[in-house]
Amino acid sequence: MGLLTFSINVTVDGCVDHGEGIADDETHAFFIRLMDGSGAMLWGRVSYEMMESYWPAVARGDAQAPATMHEWAIKLEAKPKYVVSSTRKDFPWANSHHLSGDLHAGIHKLKAAIPDGILLGSGKLATELDRLDLIDEYKLLVHPRIAGHGPTLFDRGLPSTRRLELVSAKPFRNGAVAMHYRRAR
Repeated sequence: MGLLTFSINVTVDGCVDHGEGIADDETHAFFIRLMDGSGAMLWGRVSYEMMESYWPAVARGDAQAPATMHEWAIKLEAKPKYVVSSTRKDFPWANSHHLSGDLHAGIHKLKAAIPDGILLGSGKLATELDRLDLIDEYKLLVHPRIAGHGPTLFDRGLPSTRRLELVSAKPFRNGAVAMHYRRAR
């Protein structure tokens, strides 16, 4: 059974606004390695639409982007993408699939079907999946910034504290730190 790994850019004060992180070759290479090590991507509708509005154009060469961003876009095109949404049913971006119905059962089915694991990159969805006790690992890229605004990580709250075990911490040249935690069971 594959693991469900939540990975996101986050500032020191917990902000997960995609515009607040450092977007450079090192951070893009980090997320390329994460994506290469997973069998599929998982997003909520809002995150999917944000990604869909930009990355297909980069993959086609219609948008200017550095080489590492272009590499990410090409790999993202090929990667299976699952989207949780109760309001949208049509997901035309290449290799996109709608995940509907019982969320707990659907994620268990995905984890069983994708032995290489699933990379979750959606903050609001992560809160819901954590409430269902479905997230196995957290790979957070903590940026050396204080945003002073939201959205923030798990801002909708969790029913209880999650105990984590540190697997690794790797500082980057830009001051960001890649933190890998596993749920303590």
